[in-house]
Amino acid sequence: MKAPLFNEIRTAQAAAFLLFRAGGKLPLIKLVKLLYLAERLSLKKYGEPITGDKLVSMPHGPVLSMTYDLINGALPSVDGGWESWISDRASHMVALRDRSRIRSPETDLLHLSESDLEVLNEVWNEFGHWDRWDLVRYTHSEACPEWEDPEGSSRPILHEILFQKLGYSSEEAAALTERLREQSCLNASFS
Repeated sequence: MKAPLFNEIRTAQAAAFLLFRAGGKLPLIKLVKLLYLAERLSLKKYGEPITGDKLVSMPHGPVLSMTYDLINGALPSVDGGWESWISDRASHMVALRDRSRIRSPETDLLHLSESDLEVLNEVWNEFGHWDRWDLVRYTHSEACPEWEDPEGSSRPILHEILFQKLGYSSEEAAALTERLREQSCLNASFS
């Protein structure tokens, strides 16, 4: 079941942006880490998600749960969503389905806001040149203190805990979490 905050089209376009910046393809685990870092940075800077995905700790670090399921074909894709932008994974690589669809991210990835593009650019500029295993180690470090070893399984990363780890006060973290919960309820009532 999809989370009411999750927006598959925005998620697919965020992935397409990163793949575009990478020249069309990336190792699967690197794309997963870059998307997580972008979601984290958006929450830190704006208190708002890009994807609205569920955050989870997994053995190789934190990931966006439903995005990971889409990459692995475990969730059906919506019209204009993941399968419209991203090709099936092959040999642990993920690629743009049709690179010619993106001439300019600002004009062709219309579901992403200006702040989404800013965050994605910032993440790409900082981490795009990193090796995938360096990114895995980075997300296991104190750079992402919200990650907890799930001991071979997965464990939810609660927004309130993440906001606190990002430097928000307990009161601010609770207020931001409540706002996301309210948005989730609104989305659920319209779906």
